[in-house]
Amino acid sequence: MNNSLPVVLVHGFWHGSWCWNPVAEQLAGRGIPSVAVDLDGHGLRGPAPRTRWARPFDAEAFATEPSPVRTVTASSAAASLADRIRTIGAGRPCLVVAHSMGGVVATALAELAPELVGGLVYVSALAPVSGVPAAFYSTCPENAGEKLLRLLAADPAVVGAARIDFDDPDRHDQIKDAFYNDVDGRTADAAIALLSPDGPVGIPGEELTVTAQRYGNIPHSYVTCTRDNAIPLALQHRFIKEIDAVSASPTAVTELDSSHSPFLSQPAALAEAIAGSVPDLTSLRRTP
Repeated sequence: MNNSLPVVLVHGFWHGSWCWNPVAEQLAGRGIPSVAVDLDGHGLRGPAPRTRWARPFDAEAFATEPSPVRTVTASSAAASLADRIRTIGAGRPCLVVAHSMGGVVATALAELAPELVGGLVYVSALAPVSGVPAAFYSTCPENAGEKLLRLLAADPAVVGAARIDFDDPDRHDQIKDAFYNDVDGRTADAAIALLSPDGPVGIPGEELTVTAQRYGNIPHSYVTCTRDNAIPLALQHRFIKEIDAVSASPTAVTELDSSHSPFLSQPAALAEAIAGSVPDLTSLRRTP
């Protein structure tokens, strides 16, 4: 019987469980079971605005239609994720691997239900542990050089979502540069076609509180991406510093020379980093 923790793979904004397929294959080859999930508001859990499919396309209507996922928050997404982890782990804790905005949900989960999280791996992820919402970091000096905000096709305060028109041919190269600048063209094009337009602003907009007793006692690591145009390397390092300030042990860091999406450009290297973070279940058992 495999004694390693099951791995739960959590995507970021606009993506879905599909983006983890290459990494899941690599983990399977290493004998590590994994399940990729869709966060609330994304993938099979994220209906798109009706105006996305209207023909002819009406850019003004697309920019003003309220998002069907606008009620999703970090806390609600974390509670939903906790329910699924209870099923996936069948009573065992899981190693939670979170990318990008998925890091906000994983952070909320770790505080909400630390007994479900045997380890936490951030992959170029937002980790708002210092008492401010994730949205705060968009204006920080460490975020200089990011290439995401220019893609927004609507005012998030109006529609309740960070909305991008991924079907806009005039923005195709910019989208590729922001997310997939080291991914081969064929794969990047396929990924862009699968992206959902809305990221619920209730996730980055919620202020989270984490404690040393709950979140801070969970083993954790961080995979940095040096060529990231969505979350700059300087901001990744700021998150690591803030995680260390509330954790019982320092963050183990693995550096990948990759874009924001190493799950597509370097799945084997990312799987190796994840595999190095998987504790053995026997090490988590407490003696009576």
